[in-house]
Amino acid sequence: MGWALLRALRRRWAAYKYRFVPWLALNLRRQGRTLRYVPESSQDKIISDEDVFETLLKTFKALFLNDFSRQADILALLPEVKCQYLEVLTWEQKRSKVTSCNHGSQQVFSPEEVLLNTLGFTVGRDQSSLVSAGTGVFVTKGFVPKGTVVSMYPGTVYRKHEPIFFQSLGNPFIFRCIDGILIDGNDKGLSRSVYRSCRRRDQLGPFQMSDESWLTAAPQNPLAVGQYVNNCSHEKAANVCYQEFDVPEHFPIELKQYLPNIFYNHDTERSAANEGAHGFPPEVCSSCHSQRHQARRRTFFKLLHCCQMN
Repeated sequence: MGWALLRALRRRWAAYKYRFVPWLALNLRRQGRTLRYVPESSQDKIISDEDVFETLLKTFKALFLNDFSRQADILALLPEVKCQYLEVLTWEQKRSKVTSCNHGSQQVFSPEEVLLNTLGFTVGRDQSSLVSAGTGVFVTKGFVPKGTVVSMYPGTVYRKHEPIFFQSLGNPFIFRCIDGILIDGNDKGLSRSVYRSCRRRDQLGPFQMSDESWLTAAPQNPLAVGQYVNNCSHEKAANVCYQEFDVPEHFPIELKQYLPNIFYNHDTERSAANEGAHGFPPEVCSSCHSQRHQARRRTFFKLLHCCQMN
């Protein structure tokens, strides 16, 4: 009994120690981990925000078009947007040489197939190749060039002062950002319940402000698996790195249903919307930390340096 308890505690410690700051301070130099020095948050960019934004738009629009037949409630409130998507859909059908008699029927692909057709690769969760690392993320099809957005870190977004103690107990998926913002990427237990509650709170009629399918085994946004990408080991160097990105307020509302992040505090989102309505430029809003909330939704990406992820 005593030995079993000791082994359980050692397993817990092995999973938790990388979040324990004193242990990190004492052992960081001895770990031989792959480090990337970032002197300032503004320099934490492997690729530009514009490239990340374009990748998001490209991927989410492809997912939206693939699911076009089930977007009727949203499109009924956005007639101009509906016309734009219909034009794109018609052009794609012509390019695919779809006959007029089949015009009403649309070939529907899985989200993974949409990602493969759009970005040239797919990623998925599986048993990690690292010893005792649990679940990992792999490139399952295609090829990923260096500097490509390969996943998003999903979860509930907490500002520094917001309560996260109970959600963090035994939770290895709490990610701390450069500016102290926390992301809870756990898809189980209390964290799961908190995310689903916040998502339903922020829904505006048919418009979903975030995606909750990442909590399941079949996410509608196949990029939302970033919390399962493991750190490097002594044997294998890191082949991905984090990059923080704020989704701008003008992000198309019909595509927000694919964003796998939600603010814990609704006032953060509301304040951001109010500031955007008053015309504050993004660089002004993001710099006024003491006066205003950040006027953009926070989400995260991992950028690939080589082909296989562990």
